[in-house]
Amino acid sequence: MTRPSPRTYAYAARIAFVVELAEHLHAYGTTAQRLEATVVAVTQQLDLDCEPWVNPTGMVLSFNDPQRPPGDSDTTRVIRLAPGEVDLYSLCAADRIAEQVVAGTLDLAEGHAALRELDLRRPGRGGKALQVAAFVMIAAGVAGLWRLPWLDIATAAVIGLLLGLLDLLTRDGQRLKEAGDAVAGMIAGFVAIAVASFVAPLNLNTVVIASLIVMLPGMALTNAVNELTSQHLVSGTARFAGAVTTVLKLTVGTVIALTLAQLLGLEPQVRALRPQPDWVEWAALGIAALSFAILFRADRRDYPLVMLAAASGYLISRYAGGQWGSSIGLFLSGLVLTAAGNGYARWANRPGAVIRVPGIIMLVPGSASLRGLMTLIQQQDVAAGQQAMLAVLNIILALIAGLIFGNLLLPARKSL
Repeated sequence: MTRPSPRTYAYAARIAFVVELAEHLHAYGTTAQRLEATVVAVTQQLDLDCEPWVNPTGMVLSFNDPQRPPGDSDTTRVIRLAPGEVDLYSLCAADRIAEQVVAGTLDLAEGHAALRELDLRRPGRGGKALQVAAFVMIAAGVAGLWRLPWLDIATAAVIGLLLGLLDLLTRDGQRLKEAGDAVAGMIAGFVAIAVASFVAPLNLNTVVIASLIVMLPGMALTNAVNELTSQHLVSGTARFAGAVTTVLKLTVGTVIALTLAQLLGLEPQVRALRPQPDWVEWAALGIAALSFAILFRADRRDYPLVMLAAASGYLISRYAGGQWGSSIGLFLSGLVLTAAGNGYARWANRPGAVIRVPGIIMLVPGSASLRGLMTLIQQQDVAAGQQAMLAVLNIILALIAGLIFGNLLLPARKSL
C-alpha cells in the first residue's frame, strides 16, 4: 500500500491527532522527556514542526507548518491534565496507532478515532474486582517478601482489601480524592494498631508500610530525579513535590491513627520478628509480580513478560546486593532492566516500558521514604530521620545511575 504524503492531511487535522496522542501518553504515566521525544518524532513524520513543553499536570504544544512562511501558521495548545497513571495496555495501543498512522496503514481520521476509543475502555465489575484483589495481593506479597509472620501478612492483606475498596470509591470522585492518601494512612494505622492491641504483637510500622506500598510514590520520586538529570527541571521539580506531598499525606494519616490510639488508651504490642522460610519469599515474589501486572493494566498476553521483569529486578538487586552491597545491586538491576527494555523495544517495536516500569517498581524508594518520615515523627529524632532519608537518596542515585548507563549500554530506538 502506497504511503500517503503528510501534506494530503489538513494542517488542523495533523495538529489534532498529535494533541490527542500527547494527551493519551500523558494520561498513561509517560515521563516528560519520553513524551516530548515521542511528540517530536511523530510531528516530524507528519511534516510538522513542534516545540513541546510537558509537566506532570499539563503541557504546551507549539506547532507550525515548515512549508509556510514563518509566523503564518503558528498554533499553540495549552492543555491542563491530571497526573497520569501507568496503563501498559493503553500505552501500547496508543503507540501502535501512532506507528500505523505514520506508516500510512491507518488514515489520520481513523487513528484519531482509535485514540478516542481508548477513552471508552472502562473496567467492568470483574475488572474492578481484580483491581481490588491486586491491592490485597501486593500488600500480602510485600509482607511475604519481608518474611513477616503469618499474622502480619494476614493483617497487611486485610488492610490492602480496605484500601482497594477505598481506591474504588475515590477514583471517580473529587470530594474524597484529595484526602484519599491521608484516609488510607488512617485506615492502615487503625487496623494494625487494633490487631497489635487486641490479637497479638505485630511488626507495626512494617505492616503499615507493606499495606500502603501500592500508594507510595516511589516511581514518581525516581521519575522526578530522572527528569531533573535530563534537564527537565520544571517537570522534575513538580513531580518531586507531588511525590513528597503524597508521602506527607500518608504519614499524616498514620500519625493521626497512632495519636487517637494513645488518647483511647490502646497499647499496641510491637515486635521485630521475621521467621519465614525461603519458600514463602519465593511465593510472595510471584504474587507481588502478578499484582503489578494487574495494577499496571497490562495486556493479558503481556502478563508473563511483566511478571518476569518485576521478579528479575528484585532478584538481581537482592543477590547482587548481597554480594557487592545494596547500592551496586540497585545499580545493576536498573542497568539490566533499562537495557532489556530498550532491547525489547528494538526487537518487538513496542514500548520498552512493558519491561522497564515493572522491572524497577520493586526497587523504588517509596517504602524507605515513608519509613524515614514515620521514624522522624514518632521518635522526634532528627538524626534517625536523616539516616532514613539518606537511605532514600542512595536508592534514588543508584537507580538513576542504572537508568542512565542502561540507556548508554543499549540506546533506545523508541522513546516510550
